[in-house]
Amino acid sequence: MGLQIVRYIKDDSTRWGVLSEEKVFDIDNGSSTLAGFLKDGLKQAKYTLQSANPESYSLNDVKLASPVTKPSTITCQGANYSSHRQESGMTAERPEFNLIFGKAESSLCGYDADVIRPKGVKLLDYEIELGLVIKNEINQPVEVTEENLHQYVAGFVIMNDISARDVQLPEGQWLRGKSYRTFAPAGPYLYIPEDDEFSAVHDLDLNLWVNDELRQSANTNQLLFKPEETLTELSEVMDFAPGDVLLTGTPGGVAMNLTQEQIEAATKITSSLSDKVKGFIEAQEDNKNYLNDGDIIRASIKSPDGFIDLGEQRNKIVSG
Repeated sequence: MGLQIVRYIKDDSTRWGVLSEEKVFDIDNGSSTLAGFLKDGLKQAKYTLQSANPESYSLNDVKLASPVTKPSTITCQGANYSSHRQESGMTAERPEFNLIFGKAESSLCGYDADVIRPKGVKLLDYEIELGLVIKNEINQPVEVTEENLHQYVAGFVIMNDISARDVQLPEGQWLRGKSYRTFAPAGPYLYIPEDDEFSAVHDLDLNLWVNDELRQSANTNQLLFKPEETLTELSEVMDFAPGDVLLTGTPGGVAMNLTQEQIEAATKITSSLSDKVKGFIEAQEDNKNYLNDGDIIRASIKSPDGFIDLGEQRNKIVSG
């Protein structure tokens, strides 16, 4: 079985640890970043669990922080499930190209942190995603396969690509509407699979609830562009560093539900931005699934047999 790596706060000190049986076993790593931890922390993690009297704390006595830290380039795949494509006014079929966008690292927050609704944002949405944390530097074209994925990916983490739809869609560019602070809950931990467990990336159940109502439910076997394919493609374009994250896309069930006509109206070039925002909000005014202040989002990712379990997020929506 793989390792559950946590970044935790105890007595005003932030450290790395291994989570096992509701206890956090301290890793004497000394690094403040995920990139630094990945350099030699994995060996230390295994040694910590094997040592005779490792220092440990009850999970209730520490606070878990985001296992993904700055610096981290967050690269995202858009509309990578047929179900989400359909509810977004697109065709269900795999498109001709992989839709790629970015998300600011300053949007990172903890698995149980409050998600802050920016002032003026009316259409706040959720997107559960499987995050893949990069293990080794990629600075040239490489061919990533299921067999060698473990050479490039350190592990899996739950992410939530929180989105301000009334900013994202009318502007026609996604970075700002998806990059407000607290718009990227991560964790509770980074799961480091054994080398022979990486094939599970193609068979993980994703579930998200809002106020205990199941909204999203899918399996990563439904991904249109697979992780290996995407990393191979992007390696021809850009560099990746240890600690960077690839978000693999969200399934259907988000609040936003659009027709092709509504998309065209929201992104119509000849319209002013204020008119597009107003029209988009009016088109969604009967949609009650957008997030409200006080709502609780829960998200989990695990294998169907429960052997691989990435934990559960729980985030509350608060007004900024």
